Amino acid sequence: MRILYIFLFLGFFSATAQQHCGYDFSSFLVLHIHEDGKPENIPNLKVTLIDFFGNEMVNTGNKYSWTHRDEVMTFYENYKIDSKGNKLTEDSTEEKVRWFFPFSKATYIIATTNDFPIEGMRAKIEDVSEKPVYQTQIINLFAFNMYVLCTTQAEKAQQFGARVNKPVNVVLKRRE
Repeated sequence: MRILYIFLFLGFFSATAQQHCGYDFSSFLVLHIHEDGKPENIPNLKVTLIDFFGNEMVNTGNKYSWTHRDEVMTFYENYKIDSKGNKLTEDSTEEKVRWFFPFSKATYIIATTNDFPIEGMRAKIEDVSEKPVYQTQIINLFAFNMYVLCTTQAEKAQQFGARVNKPVNVVLKRRE
C-alpha cells in the first residue's frame, strides 16, 4: 500500500511540475513611443535593437529570440485580431476585436529569450518615412524593462526599483 501512495505522490508532483505557461522561455520588450503630451503610439517607425557600439543585433541561430532566425532584431507594432485570431485589415467589420498581445495594447514589441543579454543593449527609433517628422532617438534598455509573463519567471525577476511589466515610455521630438 505504501508503494501505491508513493506512486500517487510522484504522479501528482510530476503533473504539477510540468505545467507550462504559453510564454515559457520568452520575455518581451515593449515600447510606448509617443509625442510629448499625446498618449497615442506613433505608427510606422523603424525600431531596432542595437548593441553598445551601435551595431544592429542579429538573431544568429535563434540565440536571442525564438523567431526570425538570422535576421536583425526589429520591433513591430502590436496589432488587433478577430475572433478567429486573424490579423484585422483596414476594411474589417469584425465586432469581437482584441489585441494580439493583450498585455501590451498599442505599442512596439519584440520577443526575446529569457536569457537575453539586455545590459548594454539599446533601442534605435527612426522615422523612415518619405518626409521624416521625428528625430532619431536611441534609448538604453535595462533588465527591469523586460516583460516576464509566466508567474514563476516573474517571481524570479521581482526586484527593487521600477515595476516589472511596464512599457518603456519613449517621447519623440519633432525635427526642426
